[in-house]
Amino acid sequence: MADGTESRLRAYIGSFTSAGGRGITTAALDPRTGALTALHHTEGAVTDPSFLALAPGGGVLYAVSETDRGGAAAFSLDGSAPPGTVLLDEPGASFDGTVPGPGLLGGTVPVAGAGPTHLAVAGRTLYTANYTSGSVTALPLRADGSLGTRALTHQHRGRGPVAERQQGPHAHAVVPDPSGQWLLSTDLGTDSVWIYDLRGKEAGLRLHREIPLRAGTGPRHLAFAPGLPGQQATLRRAYVVNELDSTVTTCRWSADNCELEPLGETRLLPPERAAATNYPSALALSPDGRFAWVANRGDDSVTVLDLTSAALPEYATTVPCGGHWPRDLAVHPMGCLLYAANERSGDVTWFDVDPVTGTPLLAGSLTAPAASCVVFGPTADG
Repeated sequence: MADGTESRLRAYIGSFTSAGGRGITTAALDPRTGALTALHHTEGAVTDPSFLALAPGGGVLYAVSETDRGGAAAFSLDGSAPPGTVLLDEPGASFDGTVPGPGLLGGTVPVAGAGPTHLAVAGRTLYTANYTSGSVTALPLRADGSLGTRALTHQHRGRGPVAERQQGPHAHAVVPDPSGQWLLSTDLGTDSVWIYDLRGKEAGLRLHREIPLRAGTGPRHLAFAPGLPGQQATLRRAYVVNELDSTVTTCRWSADNCELEPLGETRLLPPERAAATNYPSALALSPDGRFAWVANRGDDSVTVLDLTSAALPEYATTVPCGGHWPRDLAVHPMGCLLYAANERSGDVTWFDVDPVTGTPLLAGSLTAPAASCVVFGPTADG
């Protein structure tokens, strides 16, 4: 498994500081086994950095601040120490003019929305999905990757039939499509996907259309199938994980026509556990497009879906997540390992993935209080 690229990878783990998390934890990634070893933490640099995203070039790490006031922050991974950088606490490190971990670029920037849960970079703009206020925000990015302060926000409207969860809109994720022309936002409160037009816009929020899904499903996250040889770049499958009824909706996506067509749903739990309380969270895809994995909060498991059928994904199996309340999943860049951030048990577990069946086999864990997200990126010194 090891090569020069993998030996320089780090795992960056988000958390809820309000629940005892240590901010963003940087962990070394063993290039042979995939095991994680914690190196340092941002502690109080940003409150509740629950979701993280890397800039396309990998030099900047972005985090939401999932609070009622709502914010986002940028961290440099280039190893330099710009003015205002918060130095981290790598054990045994001595300051020699470089930062041993992510360096905060400025401070937390308001997103003009409450409870941001997800963020993504498209072009020179950072977008956030603001769950509590049910809105999407666009923040311009400066040349060094830091955040501008002129937040543009679009408010979603509508509600769903599940009274205790769908009294109003709850934007939960923002995902640029593979063509870079559109931004899709899943809204748990409105049972729909809102699509924004990015064409010719460096920083803005131009709503193009809203695509309804089945009422009461509660769309939470969305992922596009990876591009495969011979596949048109503008035609993809998209998979939407639904929090309120434990299903995944498979859609046909056409960037040329901005069409998201629901094709059908796949249940995430076997019949004998279908009535149990469960709230699916994250969905991750294998790089070769053969498998999908979905984290189940409540059932405390990971569902394996087989995507090789020409029709809908097929339920294969579920395995224990190795902890409690898995909030996020991440796939090792080589596709051979799966990682789960277990919020309530305070750990990140990792699994070897069977290359034939896609079944995860528990291989290890790292203590990470209130863990909420895992992303892979370069070391802070490049």
